[in-house]
Amino acid sequence: MTTDPTHDFSVAIVGAGIGGLALAMGLHKKKIPFIIYEDAKEYSTVGAGIGFAPNGLRAMDLIEPGFRPLYERICVGNKPADAQDVFFEGLLLKIGLGQDQSWYGKSAWGHPDFNRKSAHRKILLDIMTSFIPPENVKFNKRLIEIQQDSTKVFLKFADGDIAQASVLAGADGIKSTVRAHVLNPQFPEQVAPVYADAYCYRAVIPMADAEAILGNLTDVAKFYFGHKRSAVTYRISEGREFNYLLCVNDANGWEMDHGMTNTVTHEIMMADFQGPGVDNRFRQLLAMANPTQWGLFHHPKTSTYCRGRVALLGDSAHASLPFQAAGAAQCVEDALVLSNVLEAVSKLSRQNSNTEAQIIAGLGAYDAVRRPRAQKQLEQSAEVARMLFFQHEEVGDNMNQILQILQQGRFNWLWFHDIREDVNKALLMFHP
Repeated sequence: MTTDPTHDFSVAIVGAGIGGLALAMGLHKKKIPFIIYEDAKEYSTVGAGIGFAPNGLRAMDLIEPGFRPLYERICVGNKPADAQDVFFEGLLLKIGLGQDQSWYGKSAWGHPDFNRKSAHRKILLDIMTSFIPPENVKFNKRLIEIQQDSTKVFLKFADGDIAQASVLAGADGIKSTVRAHVLNPQFPEQVAPVYADAYCYRAVIPMADAEAILGNLTDVAKFYFGHKRSAVTYRISEGREFNYLLCVNDANGWEMDHGMTNTVTHEIMMADFQGPGVDNRFRQLLAMANPTQWGLFHHPKTSTYCRGRVALLGDSAHASLPFQAAGAAQCVEDALVLSNVLEAVSKLSRQNSNTEAQIIAGLGAYDAVRRPRAQKQLEQSAEVARMLFFQHEEVGDNMNQILQILQQGRFNWLWFHDIREDVNKALLMFHP
């Protein structure tokens, strides 16, 4: 990709996950030139279950109205007709699952205007990529160096190729190379992801196998709370498959030499869920998983999402724990605001040769609007994790108090936010 700094405007996107693809969809719709550079040899299928809450779907509607009809065809909610507005239902991991408790049967949280939808990540990516010209995506491009000057940003890849663009958008995941470029000068301590003292085993199995173990407990998405161990389960793939995470609180730290995963023996995996605090049905599920520990990491603090001509979005900016099922929607919100800001910058760049100042102002507006909201979601996800492991500093293992927190409109600010207003706010900050 080459640019004429005084006339042409182009965007390099590093990373072809949800955030990078959503931004590409927005830029393509607005006819802004872009190229996606992806390290892998093909689109990733890591992380089987995924979904968009109402805020994510509204943001996607504004990016590409053609997305929702295709998405609706492949996603699935809870099975019962009267449970479509349930986000999760809370039970216990221990024997009996809490059936003898006063809160049993009243432990779901959601909202009348919430409609639970989950899909298989691979199929979701297929839908998103259908809106992007194939020639705009380059695979096997591992970014190793970034430089920028007053006219452009340069990207150097491991294969020796060098690309340039007006703006670089880093959507390259939690261990982001672009994040290091943005934060290292002033905030080097914030670059690396932080281990959240937990890991999980996860799997996707045929629904018939899940029902043989859990029966109708598979019908509605569940949180199973427990001391230092917990589980999350829900339906995907139009109801044909069952996605679950079996989570372990871990105070021993994480050896980063393993990367984000650690392969162990089957015996070690099974030992993690031994003891009287676990209903045997979870051990049956665990036996069907691969003995791979998936470390849970996040970015507890990020002081800026931009530096010069470079911006962060998605997990590169605000990787969070998965316990609010909000990461994908936050990626799409980023993409919506950023694509609109870049459109405004692109239009002004045709009239004014001072493109650098416009880019810096535009990315600063994006940062000012998106970072506080994404940070709040990140912090709230970490709080839910503490509840799930009965380690919350105020409510401990009191399920009545935990449910009170989760059921009293906790997610309204997240699900029913006016994302169009965020776009307007960013544009007003950039160009009052």
